[in-house]
Amino acid sequence: LFWLRNAANLKGPTDYSRLLYYKRSKRLLLAVCIPRSMAIPIAILDCDLLLHGRGSKILDRFDLDSVSDNFLLTNFGFPRDFILYLVDLLREALCRRTQRSRAISPEVQVLAALGFYTSGSFQTSMGDTIGISQASMSRCVSNVTRALVEKAPQFITFNREPSFEEFERVAGFPGVLGVLDCVQVAIKAPNSEDSTYVNKKGFHSVACQLVCDARGLLLSTETHWPGGLEDTIVLERSAVHKHLQDNKEGWLLGDGRYPLRKWLMTPVERPESPAEFQYNLAHVATHEIVDRTFRAIQTRFRCLDGTKGYLQYSPEKSSSILLACCVLHNISLQSGLDAWTLERTEPLEQPKILDQKPEDRDSEAEELRKQIIHKHFS
Repeated sequence: LFWLRNAANLKGPTDYSRLLYYKRSKRLLLAVCIPRSMAIPIAILDCDLLLHGRGSKILDRFDLDSVSDNFLLTNFGFPRDFILYLVDLLREALCRRTQRSRAISPEVQVLAALGFYTSGSFQTSMGDTIGISQASMSRCVSNVTRALVEKAPQFITFNREPSFEEFERVAGFPGVLGVLDCVQVAIKAPNSEDSTYVNKKGFHSVACQLVCDARGLLLSTETHWPGGLEDTIVLERSAVHKHLQDNKEGWLLGDGRYPLRKWLMTPVERPESPAEFQYNLAHVATHEIVDRTFRAIQTRFRCLDGTKGYLQYSPEKSSSILLACCVLHNISLQSGLDAWTLERTEPLEQPKILDQKPEDRDSEAEELRKQIIHKHFS
C-alpha cells in the first residue's frame, strides 16, 4: 500500500509495471508506473478497495433491487419484502452502532447476519456476495444480534389474548395458554472449566426454555441457562414460573419431565381408564407444537442446528444469537410467513419421566387434572 501511494515519487527506471496481491481481498491489483511527464502518474485497478478497504463505497453498490427473489431466498433465507421490513425495523439501532464516516450500510449488515443465521458459517463466498470481509461479517452479525435482542420484549411476550380455541381445535385439550419445553443448543466449550454447561448427553450447550401458542408464536424465550441445569430447575428460576404462580385461568402443557401444577398440566404417568388414555393422546398431540416449532427454528436458522456443528462463541454470545433467531422467528410469523414450512421430519425423542417424591406432589393440581379428564375426555 505504501509503495503504491508513493509510486509517483520513485526514482530510477521510469517505465515499468508491477503486480501486487492485496491479501485481504484476494484480488489482484495491477499498478503501472509511467513517466512523470505524463498526466496520470499511476493507474490502479480496483482503487476503491485500495484506498478505502472494503468500505461503504463497495458495500453501497450491493442493491437489493438488482437481484432476484430466488437469489435472496437461497442465500439469506427470507423473501425481499421481509428483508426490507427488517432493515427498516433495525435501521436506527444499526446506524447508531456504526457512526463512522464510511460505515457499512444497514442493508448489508442485515444481509450479513441473515446469511450467517441461515447458513451457520462465515463463509468467504457469503462475504464476497455482499462485498465484505470475514471480519466485517462478524461485526455485522454482532450488531444485528444486539439490535434483535433489544426487540425481544416487543415481539416475544405473554401479554396477548389467550388462544384457548386454537389449542382446543388441535386435539380437544381445553384451557391451554401455551406449550412448554426446554431445548439444548450446542456451543463450544467455555474457556473456563465450567461443567455447568455440560448437559446430560455429555456435550456443552445452553438451555433454552420456550413457551409457544398454537401457531408456533413464541410467548416466552429464555436462552441464558447453562445446559447442565435440569429442566425443572430452569423452570423454577424462570420468569414464566413467577408469571403463572397466581394464574387463575388456563394452564401450560409440559411433558413428563415437569412436575404437575395447577398452571402446568402433565401427562398421566400410568394411565388406566380410557379417559386417561384419551387425555394423554390429546396432551401429546397438543404439546408437539412446541417441538415442531423449535425444529422449524433450527431448520431455518442452521447456526442452531447441532448436526451442522456447534456455535463457536461464548455462552453469553451464543445465548444472544439464539434469542435473536427466536425474535426473527416471531417477526416472520407476524409478517405472514409459515412457521413450519421448513420443518424437519426427525422422530421426537421421548422425554424421561420425572420421578416425584410423594411430598413434592401437588394434591390440588392432581384434583384439577382429574376434573379435566372427567369433564372433557370421559
